[in-house]
Amino acid sequence: MSLFRTKDIDAMLVDSHVGGLKKVLGPVDLVLMGIGAIIGTGIFVLTGTGALTAGPALTVSFVIAAMACGFAALCYAEFASAIPVSGSIYTYSYATLGEIIAWMIGWDLLLEYGLATSAVSVGWSGYFQSLAAGFGLHLPAALTAAPGAVPGVHTLFNLPAFLIMLITTWVVSCGVRESVRLNNLMVAIKISVVVLFIAVGVWHVKPANWQPFAPFRGIRHLQCGGAGVLRLYRLRCGDLSR
Repeated sequence: MSLFRTKDIDAMLVDSHVGGLKKVLGPVDLVLMGIGAIIGTGIFVLTGTGALTAGPALTVSFVIAAMACGFAALCYAEFASAIPVSGSIYTYSYATLGEIIAWMIGWDLLLEYGLATSAVSVGWSGYFQSLAAGFGLHLPAALTAAPGAVPGVHTLFNLPAFLIMLITTWVVSCGVRESVRLNNLMVAIKISVVVLFIAVGVWHVKPANWQPFAPFRGIRHLQCGGAGVLRLYRLRCGDLSR
């Protein structure tokens, strides 16, 4: 049996209609899922990280990242239209390149999901700890981050990140409809926060802070600024078509 054997596309289409996954998400749910994946740690945290590289020209970095995301979306749209069954790049690889390539892609996806969830949970943990500190609540330093994550601080385990992962896993296990309802609620809250921030912050904009607009010369710094945002965007919502 060859490791490069492929699956027949017609057979996969028949199987998808007979015993495939049931479609329970509508256009609105899918759009809100995409928005929920985009608006989060990337826009709330990594803007500051990207600004260290690109300065005020981070706005240009976002444009570069948006173009890269658009090309990625076109690629996944091609996968989905060429083989319209669940699995996306895994199924596409199985049908065109063979079983061993699909096997490697499958494990790559698991690694990607692990990186995505860890990055998002750590970002959420930072938010939670900042909020708790505002009420005078402080976790033991050993439970605030992974070992070596904070220079000069003895840390062992990121407890808030671990707990949010458990809660999220439980919500997802309840079913697609239930998790989507929660996602829609969270999207409404996050959009409200962004709109409120813009409405309040627009009156405090100081154009003088935009000079120099690109303190680090060269397109490389603009690309690096967008790459940080793109990295988390890719990890979080690059798999929506799957």
